[in-house]
Amino acid sequence: MSLDIAVVVGNPKPRGRTWDAAHRIAGHLGEVTTSIDVIDLGAGLLGWGDDGIKDAVARVAASDLAVFASPTYKSAYTGVLKTFLDKFEGGVGLQGVVAVPLQLGGSATHSLSPELHLKPVLVELGATIPAPALYLLDGEAPDPAEQAWVDRWATVVRAAAS
Repeated sequence: MSLDIAVVVGNPKPRGRTWDAAHRIAGHLGEVTTSIDVIDLGAGLLGWGDDGIKDAVARVAASDLAVFASPTYKSAYTGVLKTFLDKFEGGVGLQGVVAVPLQLGGSATHSLSPELHLKPVLVELGATIPAPALYLLDGEAPDPAEQAWVDRWATVVRAAAS
């Protein structure tokens, strides 16, 4: 069975290293069918009712699996990603979607951030998260943690999304 895989990147800098890392992780899980660089959605993010935002939300909500990625800012994920996640209905907006929370950071100091900050928001929106969140060191590509996570969790994540 082919999975419908979405990548959602909430980085103020378009197509950066976070984008690359999210697509590498998603590529280990299957073929990416939807890629959203949230910053490209523009000013429509700041209000309600924008058709482009509604379409992006609908595409992610319809996916089997989604990688949500952000650089680490102030020990958390970005406001750009949070603004996009606010567009999903609470409790059910990501129902039926298996999610992979991913953050990149400059040091191991904030390595628990995706587990403590991003993962709970995705669960609150109804996502299923069968594996630990992933934190990668920015600038250390590929971070050895990436392959270790893939080796341990890719089969579990794919099975949960099937």
